[in-house]
Amino acid sequence: MNKSILTNLIAALVMAAGYFLHQPILFSVGLFALSGAITNWLAVHMLFEKVPGLYGSGVIPARFEEFKIAIFKLMMEQFFTAENIDRFLSDKSGAATHIDLQPVIEKVDLSSSFDALLQTVEQSSFGSMLGMFGGTEALLPLREPFIEKMKVSLVDIAQSDDFAELVRNQLEQPDMISGTREKIEAIVSQRLDELTPQLVKEIVQQMIKQHLGWLVIWGGVFGGVIGLVAALVQI
Repeated sequence: MNKSILTNLIAALVMAAGYFLHQPILFSVGLFALSGAITNWLAVHMLFEKVPGLYGSGVIPARFEEFKIAIFKLMMEQFFTAENIDRFLSDKSGAATHIDLQPVIEKVDLSSSFDALLQTVEQSSFGSMLGMFGGTEALLPLREPFIEKMKVSLVDIAQSDDFAELVRNQLEQPDMISGTREKIEAIVSQRLDELTPQLVKEIVQQMIKQHLGWLVIWGGVFGGVIGLVAALVQI
């Protein structure tokens, strides 16, 4: 049983116990906790899924074009710079036949990618809803898991046989030094064009959704505290 279901179940049981035992304070705690947990669960769900009638839901797949553009800029501005390409083509040890970008990827700072994702969410219609639960600062603990998973995904892409073969074929063409970067841009763009909204959603979902379960837990906790205060004030 995941965190979200368990939190909602506990809150519902507390609310039910308060109702049947005629305990207003217990009922208020359970009601507010359930409200907070369900609201946060819906907010997490709306990040990845389109909910009919709820404007702004499905923000991740809806912004998949921006996601692809961010990856394209990352690949071209961090990995395939003019300096890196020149160094690669000047290597006489046969490196062009053994492409390994993992050491480069491990050293690249991907914090800007996470910041771009936060900015996308914050500027969407979902940002105002998230603001009720701490804003994008509530997502900051996801920075390291996101960066780790992102590096793994980039390594998988860079180490795929198809990607390596495409790069090698392009590097073997005449006038490769002058046109290499443009050709690599076309390769990366072609590969990214194969991404679909569903695939983008799954990539991001696998990276961060399990950690967002804590938003539901804290929504239930803070909701319960607010319910307790509200009940005591009425006494």
